[in-house]
Amino acid sequence: MAISKNLKNIRNFGIAAHIDAGKTTTSERILFYTGINHKIGETHDGEGTMDWMEQEKERGITITSAATTTSWKGVDLNLIDTPGHVDFTIEVERSMRVLDGAVAVFDASQGVEPQSETVWKQADKYGVPRIAFANKMDKTGASFKMTYESIQKRLAGNKVIPIQIPMGEESEFKGVINLINMKAYTFEGAHGEKVIEAEIPAEYLDDANMYREMLIEKAAEQDEELMNIFFENGTLTEEQIKAGLRKGVVADVVYPLTCGSALMNKGVQLVLDAVVDFLPSPLDVNNGTITGTDPDDAEKEITLKQDVNESLAAIAFKIMTDPFVGRITFVRVYSGILKSGSYVKNSVSGEKERIGRLLQMHANSRTEIDEIPAGNIGAIIGLKNTKTGETLCDESKPIILERMVFPEPVISVSV
Repeated sequence: MAISKNLKNIRNFGIAAHIDAGKTTTSERILFYTGINHKIGETHDGEGTMDWMEQEKERGITITSAATTTSWKGVDLNLIDTPGHVDFTIEVERSMRVLDGAVAVFDASQGVEPQSETVWKQADKYGVPRIAFANKMDKTGASFKMTYESIQKRLAGNKVIPIQIPMGEESEFKGVINLINMKAYTFEGAHGEKVIEAEIPAEYLDDANMYREMLIEKAAEQDEELMNIFFENGTLTEEQIKAGLRKGVVADVVYPLTCGSALMNKGVQLVLDAVVDFLPSPLDVNNGTITGTDPDDAEKEITLKQDVNESLAAIAFKIMTDPFVGRITFVRVYSGILKSGSYVKNSVSGEKERIGRLLQMHANSRTEIDEIPAGNIGAIIGLKNTKTGETLCDESKPIILERMVFPEPVISVSV
């Protein structure tokens, strides 16, 4: 697929959670529903697209973060699936640095788990806006209320707000109620690909109305104009609720809570709708700018617009070795256009680098491309002297973007 230059229609987001909350299963469903994959690969069978390493397939866990590009309802999605194991937490750190948003996945039978707290704090550290997804609503012991309250109590206080509630729980879980448009959704077909919209069944109406009142108040709080409309009319329209929520999410003060079961193919399409509706585009982050420092004067700040017409500024956020092509450097381009065959400057080391081949990644398979425009994530083959966290920029306009801070190792071993 062609890479978009329209920054308004790009979402760079990651999926992060405690181990076994269902991150990779959710990612696999996203790839299937957006049409990139024509078959669902189950993580527990070692067939997940995003878990492509042999070690990941054997263990049914994610070890390395994998990037892929797809689209939903006309919006380009650059998705990074991150590991849940605390041992690989550095992979989450690397990803959070370059993401504009995240979907935090929770096991609805467990609520907030230890690594959920770690990834949430990593997102806090980089100011990454989030959507929460209460997954595994079909599992024995699943409770939406318990999950909601544990996120409130341990992570987000009153910033978390349900935008959906489940119809039934555990083995009775049938579908999802969207509180914004007050409709009930069930999912049919072999893989839940048919989304059926209906009126809310009478038994769930009281709960839906109660949660919706909370939602409207939360949306109104985000904007003075909406607050006045709310006081006048006592309610808000669907568009106004979305506008208020989006403003709160982009400002990192509201976390919408969705629900479903990725494994049972229920609710993932509505999570994708929430990603498109609420998570920020590159233009929403920091007013569409990126700030760095002058390599010759650390006190001097340089601000660039996130725009294809600006000078180049990109950050290398991950390096991996491929047995066939050698060293692959993953980059997030913030401004300008990174072009194949061009020369760029590594402003941290001061070295000049030639950009060899450029790739659009899909886990471990890839498509060759000619350029990576501002706002996008891609990969470079052939960089020799660039390390994780270093900045690539125009030679004539050097800039150093904020580097990643890696946690101190707990144990060191000489090999």
